[in-house]
Amino acid sequence: MVAMTEINKLLANMLKEIEQLRIGLNVLSQNKASLVDPEVIEASKKLDNALNEYARLSSKWQEPPAGQD
Repeated sequence: MVAMTEINKLLANMLKEIEQLRIGLNVLSQNKASLVDPEVIEASKKLDNALNEYARLSSKWQEPPAGQD
């Protein structure tokens, strides 16, 4: 079984990656003439995938409510 501290570290690292992807998308979108530029779309897809993976893992590894372990 995976320890909660390891899961928390994984989720924290994922949040750092998500923040970097978000910043990158923001900068890229400001430097492109259109939000439908292929590079902007690709960066947006990467961010979406990271967010979806984070949501999937965080819901899977949620600690049970107190008294229900």
